Amino acid sequence: MKYVTRAHAKVDRIACPWLIKRFIDKDAEFLFVDADKVAVTAEREAAIPFDVPNVELGHRGERCSFDAIIEKYGLSDPALLRLAEIVRGADTSNRTLTAESAGLYALASGFHALSPSRFKDDHALLEVEFPVYDALYEFCRIQA
Repeated sequence: MKYVTRAHAKVDRIACPWLIKRFIDKDAEFLFVDADKVAVTAEREAAIPFDVPNVELGHRGERCSFDAIIEKYGLSDPALLRLAEIVRGADTSNRTLTAESAGLYALASGFHALSPSRFKDDHALLEVEFPVYDALYEFCRIQA
């Protein structure tokens, strides 16, 4: 399946592809486009839009797109639910939601700041940041 979102990914737009690849569809493809091109790209590519306004896999109140994906696919792993709280805190203004949220926000912001000079595109960011989410998931798993 294909998924599409806005380019210049940060917390949620990195975490969601990680979640999808690790727990839903290991062969998923991700498209990163200008914000005003998400809808047309979704239609043209038969891709599922995420982390944009007014889509099923988007923010709802205090909950972020990561939460929406967990809910849509019925994921109930306690470690994933804990990770969702960390991501939610890092992706929204509630950085104190968990003790780890501010740290994840700092890491994501650092990767994002490096991206123009160090990483050629959002796919390169996925590659280097997926291990961060692997480690956070494992942390959550052993805490559960």
